[in-house]
Amino acid sequence: MTATQTLTQARPRSRKVAAPGSAPSAARRIRRSLRRIPVWLVVTVLLIVVMYPQLWMILGSFKTQTEFFENPTWALPETWTLDNYVSALTRGNVGINYRNSLLVTIPSVALIILLGVAAGYVLEVMIWKGRRTVLLFILAGIMVPGQMILVPLFTVYFRAGLTNSLWPLILTYTAMGIPLTTFLMAAYFRSVPREIFEAATMDGSSPLRSFFVIALPLMKNSMLTIGLVQFFSVFNDLLIALTFTTKPDLATIQVGLLSLSDEYGSTQYGPLFAAISVNIIVLLVVFVFLNKKIMAGLAAGSLKG
Repeated sequence: MTATQTLTQARPRSRKVAAPGSAPSAARRIRRSLRRIPVWLVVTVLLIVVMYPQLWMILGSFKTQTEFFENPTWALPETWTLDNYVSALTRGNVGINYRNSLLVTIPSVALIILLGVAAGYVLEVMIWKGRRTVLLFILAGIMVPGQMILVPLFTVYFRAGLTNSLWPLILTYTAMGIPLTTFLMAAYFRSVPREIFEAATMDGSSPLRSFFVIALPLMKNSMLTIGLVQFFSVFNDLLIALTFTTKPDLATIQVGLLSLSDEYGSTQYGPLFAAISVNIIVLLVVFVFLNKKIMAGLAAGSLKG
């Protein structure tokens, strides 16, 4: 009798406790959602500011020259054809400009990553006298403005007979990318436990073997992240490419886009927008497919300062 009374009294009491507890949680969720509304509004505005010009440019790449002057700015194309893309790739030499950009970007990024990873490994993993001083000396290269060294470099390349080739661009991009890459790779190596390299040394592994067998696999995500950052930096550069481009056949895509209007005698907005859209879409696709790798590489360097 006593147990039955206890159960019958306990059931309504538990309902009375649960009912008042659900109301505050629902109210808390509503207040939390209301607090997030300004954040979502700001994010929406930023997305519109960033995405609208690109969308407008892609839509404009399908318009004719007449539509640009007679129709409203926000009007959609009357016909959806690829004539502007064909014209940009054939008459505007955009295809040659893309080829030159890839011939410059891929070797430059490969040299930057290889030399930067090796320098970071030597400066952070290996112990030798004066390594901190050397690291500071390399970091000083980040603070040198690129505009200051362009004229002296052009003189050196001219006397060496390299001005009518893509070598000035490759050498300049590599030299300017190594300091930042070395600094970042040294930070990534600092997050790796030193005991791994010490154990390899105790097992008889040489520093060179430890670099290729241990260091490079551990730095895979970091190398991919820095490689993409350097890829975008080199591929989108205009100042250095414009300085060292001595012939139209050596122009990269950014220089080609700058001079695209001259190919027609006047600015043809359709082919110009088509060429720019191809450039944007290619870089956007590369970033979307490698987004997770980039985030993993960025997080790897923040584990240990």
